[in-house]
Amino acid sequence: MQTSPRSPVGVRVRRGVARALLVVGAVVTLVGVLLLAAAWRDDRAIESRLGNATAEVVSVAFNRTVIRFGTPDGKVYSPSQGVLYPEGLEAGLLVRVEYDTANPELARIAGRTASLGLLPVSTFLLVVWAVLIPLILFVRRRPGGGSSRL
Repeated sequence: MQTSPRSPVGVRVRRGVARALLVVGAVVTLVGVLLLAAAWRDDRAIESRLGNATAEVVSVAFNRTVIRFGTPDGKVYSPSQGVLYPEGLEAGLLVRVEYDTANPELARIAGRTASLGLLPVSTFLLVVWAVLIPLILFVRRRPGGGSSRL
């Protein structure tokens, strides 16, 4: 059985696709906001119990940058998840880091904060919605030029 674009089934399908696209956009937006919130939370933890050290960049990979630094008590740490905000680092460099003295696994490059993530995340979300909004409107469009409610 074929459904015409004007049939109730065709309208329901288009409405469902539009809602699904809207949900995808909302989920992607939520993930972006949570990413920024997590980075801000990590910064707050570091700033509340701030320790400073000089670290050696051990390795740089797509998913993490490994560093090694010593603390005043003589212990050497290499955060298993890598360092926060590692842009522009190369293996062998010595860099200043700030870390949480209660949890030295949480370390960032000195002077870098969660604000570095604002531009890339907001640009990504802008592009997502710039694609999704016209796509949703296209899917919701009635044949013959009429408009439809979400």
